[in-house]
Amino acid sequence: MDLKQLAYFVHVVDLGGFSRAARVLGIAQPALSRHVRALEVELRQSLLLRNGRGATPTESGKRLLEHARGILQQVDRARREVEETKGAPVGHVVVGFPPTVALHVAVPLVREFRQRYPRASLSITEGLSSTLQEWLLVGRVDVAVVYNPVASPAVEIRPLVDEQLCLIGPGGKRGAVRALRLRDLPRYPLLIPSRPNAIRTLVETRLAAIGLRPQVAMEIDAVPALLELVAEGHGYAVLSPRALRRVDAALPLQSRPITEPRLVSTLAIATSAQRPSTPIQKAAIALIEELARRLLAPPATGTSSRGSVSRSDHPARRRAKPQP
Repeated sequence: MDLKQLAYFVHVVDLGGFSRAARVLGIAQPALSRHVRALEVELRQSLLLRNGRGATPTESGKRLLEHARGILQQVDRARREVEETKGAPVGHVVVGFPPTVALHVAVPLVREFRQRYPRASLSITEGLSSTLQEWLLVGRVDVAVVYNPVASPAVEIRPLVDEQLCLIGPGGKRGAVRALRLRDLPRYPLLIPSRPNAIRTLVETRLAAIGLRPQVAMEIDAVPALLELVAEGHGYAVLSPRALRRVDAALPLQSRPITEPRLVSTLAIATSAQRPSTPIQKAAIALIEELARRLLAPPATGTSSRGSVSRSDHPARRRAKPQP
């Protein structure tokens, strides 16, 4: 297989057709078609379904696409790593974050990275932890910051932060609040992300270990919307108290630590054990660890969010209550 053929094939798939890919690549469409057809002849497989609206990959094409992306990225890494012998670190690194972590870390990471490594480039993407681990394996991201990573010989895991999860509910009066025992969690109707969200999986697994299951009221994947619904009394959430740091000050929310046993979620850095990390990737990892110590330190639990008001003062009526 020829690297140029692989690159052309990836462009056709990404852009949805030969004409658009030819314009982006700056070559004639017939020449592009010949290169892709030569790849199909060599592999003895039809890789693309051609129609009047463009081209889509066949099942064989989808399999090749995953490998092609990884091959092209590895070649680019090799080229850039050789260039790094000329001086300061160069190259490109792709970092994946869960949305709640990206909210706190992404902007500071970009600022620090550009200041320290002006000859390098950084891309940031968001996704569920399970999705980020899949992207890591196929080479779509170089570094993944994930919750509760699944152990695998293909992945190297570096723990970053342990966070005690809390039950977040409508806020009452300020002051200390009681901790909640894990066995009492099913009494509360939960607004919780859909599977395979890492916290959802952790909650269900830990409850199942003691013969219980959560009471799921609604599945909400967007954390800001979830917290707003909690404040309005539609249910409760299980999150890190860090989720309250950037919440609207007008939302009356309160967190209760979950104990006996503690419900702890681990945030970790995951990298591929099958591809060597380049110097610029190692630099990005060190920078993420530095920022995590500063920005992701666990806040005190059992506190109300800013602007909390008593239940009687808030216009939203409290409809969700723990079941007897």
